[in-house]
Order: sequence, then C-alpha cells, then structure tokens
Amino acid sequence: MEQNEWYVLLPQPIEEEALEILKNSGFKTIVAPEPNVEVVAPLIKKARAIVLRTGIRLNRELLTEADNLWIISRTGTGVDNVDVKAATEKGIIVTSSVGVNAITVAEHTLSLILSLFKQLFLLDKETRRGNFEIRYKNYPQDIRGKKLGVVGFGKIGQLVAKYFYNLSKEKVFVYDPFLPEGLKSNFSNFAEFVELQELLKFSDVVSIHVPLNKYTSNMIARKELITMKPTAYLINTSRGGVVREQDLIEVLQRGIIRGAALDVFEKEPIDSSNPLLKMDNVVLTPHTAALTKECVVRMAVSAVKRVVDLLNGYLPDNVANPEVLKAERWQNLKKKEVEDISE
Repeated sequence: MEQNEWYVLLPQPIEEEALEILKNSGFKTIVAPEPNVEVVAPLIKKARAIVLRTGIRLNRELLTEADNLWIISRTGTGVDNVDVKAATEKGIIVTSSVGVNAITVAEHTLSLILSLFKQLFLLDKETRRGNFEIRYKNYPQDIRGKKLGVVGFGKIGQLVAKYFYNLSKEKVFVYDPFLPEGLKSNFSNFAEFVELQELLKFSDVVSIHVPLNKYTSNMIARKELITMKPTAYLINTSRGGVVREQDLIEVLQRGIIRGAALDVFEKEPIDSSNPLLKMDNVVLTPHTAALTKECVVRMAVSAVKRVVDLLNGYLPDNVANPEVLKAERWQNLKKKEVEDISE
C-alpha cells in the first residue's frame, strides 16, 4: 500500500506541536469526530498508525477492523485501554510514553499529599465561611518526621519518594516485587524496601504508583486498608482499579483511615452518586495528574515521534509488547543511533 493510501488515526485531537511533526514528516492524519466505537471502527480500516489518548478502548472487536495497522502509540504511560494480546496477535506494535510524565505526576502527587497534611481544603472552606477561629484547632500537620510508603517504584514512585524524603528526612518505605535486587542499593540513602503489609502498617501516607493489570487489580482492598494507621492517608494517582473503591469508601466512612486523595477512579468520569463526592476527608481531582500544558505537549510529541520512527523503518521506543517484534515484518527494523547531547 502506498503512503498516500494510509493515514495516522487520531481518535481524539492532539496538540498542534505533535500534529506539526506528522505534517512535516509527510503523513496524513484523520481525527475522529467522536472517540467511540461506532465512529472509530470504519476509520481504523486504512489506518497505518493510531495515536491514542484515554477516550476510547481499543478492544479485540475494534482491532479486528484494522487491516493495515502497524502501531498503536499511547500518549500516556499506561496501555490498559488497549487489548495488547489482540494487538500482538495481529502483529501490531503497542508503545507508550513511559517516563515522559513522571515529573508532572510526581508534582501532582506531592501536592495531594501536602493538601491532606496541611488540610488546605478544610481551611479554605472554613475561611470562606468566616470561621477564622479554625486556625486555633491546629488541624495541619508537619511533614517532617512522617513516613511515606510507596507502592510501585518506577520513575514516578522514585521521584515522589525523593520529594517527600527531602521534607520528612525519614527513609521512605517501598514495596516493588518487580524491581531487580541489584538496583535496590541505588536508593539505600532514602528508601527501605519492605513487604506490602509492613509498608501499610507503619506508613503515615501511602502513595500508589503501579500500572493496572491482572496482578494489581484490586491489590489495595479492605484487608490492606484496615492494616493502615487510623491517622494515615491514601494517595492514588495511578489507576482507579488498583484500589477496590467500595472498600476504600467504607474505611473512610468508618474512620479506619484519616483520609485519601484520588486522581483516578474505578469509573471515569466519576458517577454523581459516588459517596466520595460528599466526603470531607477526601481530595478529588479528575484524572489530571499528568495534564499540565507542558506535559500534554511532551506526551503527544513523544507518541508521534514513535509513529514517525516506525513508519520510517526504525524501532520505536517503549514497546509494551516486545514479543511482537519476532514477527517477520519487523525483522528489518533499524535501531536509532543515540544522539550525543553531552556538549
């Protein structure tokens, strides 16, 4: 198929900076009017590449419509809205922007932690109500001396741990069974690796930074939550399905833990009847931890560059299904030379 017969499909619009890269590389783009199956299904047939945000899931049924698809490039870090197994069976490379949003998500996570310890939401509300006397209740807490527990120690978890350690001066508890033993010593100055139950039992705040998959689905449920201190906070900026939401609601309502800050939910957008919306001990943000102006540009540009690389015969970065590279059509991919940026 000639280049002018296929295109890059965008189920949702992406930033102009990324579009410009596709245009300058000579690739045609088509933006779906709506990110739903009915609209995307006929458009996917001639797509050579898809730059995917979070508005639609590319399931097996949808991927069966893809006759010429080579690559699905996620703007974000997770690939949970792609049926990776189905894509692999069709020889489709799946990539993501791992690490591109790490600083941004870590900053958001730290902001949530600080808002809980300093009770900013409560103090703001009471000040607006004219209750200036609340200042004498001493609701805020110092970070110094508090213990953070980090579940998942990828780039985001590492940054959050460093940020918090600089404030608390206490070693951070870390649980990550997939981190190679040989790497753990690299973090010995500020991190202590422990089992999950120990982390939950002794941490003043627990922050989750794992992908959503069959191993992590509902990994934090009632059994884990009741292990936490009654004064502890839970932070989730990873994926809603990692925490069993109904169990979290229960322990928050019963005061088993002090509070939570959530950027992600089991169902998004969050349902208007969800009890979390009426809780005073919860801070909620709408899955926006990575969505600064700067970061969305970086993620879109990163996703587009991987598409351009593959369509020009180069192996793209961050392949989520490396087993697909065994397919015959990928045997001639070239590896990009690493640019020397030392000067």
